[in-house]
Amino acid sequence: MKVLVDLSVVPLGVGVSLSSYVAACEKVLKDAGLKTTLHGYGTNIEGEWDAVFAAVKRCHEVVHEMGAPRVSSTLRVGTRTDRDQTMEDKVRSVQAKMR
Repeated sequence: MKVLVDLSVVPLGVGVSLSSYVAACEKVLKDAGLKTTLHGYGTNIEGEWDAVFAAVKRCHEVVHEMGAPRVSSTLRVGTRTDRDQTMEDKVRSVQAKMR
C-alpha cells in the first residue's frame, strides 16, 4: 500500500542544534529510495508502507547511534485506495483552487 507521511524526528538530550540529526535521517530516507521533501519542521515522505516505516525505524536507530538518549517522532500518515496520489498532486490541487 502506498503511503504519504509527514515525519518530524526530534532527538532529546543533545543540545539546541539538531541539523546534523536531521541530515542523518534525510540520508536514511534517500538511501531507502524514498521520495522526500524536506520542510522547516519535518519531511514529507512518499512510498510503500513497509519501506517508509522501515526507514522511520532506521532514523530512530541512527539518531540513537549518534548519541541521542531519547528520540521523539511525530507522524501524520495518509493512504488512499481510490487512486494514486503524489505529494505534488496534493499541492497542485490546493494551488489550483487558490487561483
